[in-house]
Amino acid sequence: MLSNSSCHADVNENTVLQCSKVYYSATENGFQTNLNNLFSSLVNGALQNGFYKTTAGKNSNKVYGLVQCRGDKSGNSCAGCTNNSITVALHDCPKSKEVWVWFRWCFLHYSTEDFFGVMVDNSVALMNETDYDDLAVISNGLSFMSGLASTAPKQPLMFQTAVMDVGQSGKRYGMAQCTRDISSIDCGKCLDAQLVTLRTILGSKRGWEIYGSSCFMWYHDFQFYSHISITASEFCGYVLEDSSYGVGVGTIIAVLSLLTLL
Repeated sequence: MLSNSSCHADVNENTVLQCSKVYYSATENGFQTNLNNLFSSLVNGALQNGFYKTTAGKNSNKVYGLVQCRGDKSGNSCAGCTNNSITVALHDCPKSKEVWVWFRWCFLHYSTEDFFGVMVDNSVALMNETDYDDLAVISNGLSFMSGLASTAPKQPLMFQTAVMDVGQSGKRYGMAQCTRDISSIDCGKCLDAQLVTLRTILGSKRGWEIYGSSCFMWYHDFQFYSHISITASEFCGYVLEDSSYGVGVGTIIAVLSLLTLL
């Protein structure tokens, strides 16, 4: 759950998990073999450039998989996060044919259906419901994130960060990112859909994070992103303190929608 205190770290934690209700049977040995091969490829691929999509197997047992890491993370951090995501997927969704796992540093999605290049504008938002921003900052924050949503799709990696100075209220830090299998046009559409959530529900909050299947947006009053891999002892910011699998239970987490995942 999102928390704040005097010093926190950009710790890689599992934030959201979704398992499909379509399961494979014990007789489908080919599927499990293909899934294991897929996982191995995803970890190695993520190590190279922070994004990788691939398939394993053929015909009915073919599995499609994708991993997208946060754009400021190193290859080693990305591969480590992918490994963590796989562990969570196998622990919590051992028989599901389609799984989505969101960590702070990466996103894992695999399925027996071909989802590559398909933009999905579902979203899950995490926020501190009692931590409201200064009234004078709210409108500026909306414009700030709208600007990020318009510029991120034009970047080579469809990843963009920015800083907004709001005077006595300090600074606000934003991030927008899309999975690299979708087009820049669809990236813009995905982020625009998340802006609706921002304008209607999150705009008054000092900090929040939106996780989706095709795009992500973050907004905080501390610099949560970096240009290298960082550890808990090297960075102060917010931390997702609940390290259990899935979404932590508490009033400060708002799950807005998972409309298309089942």
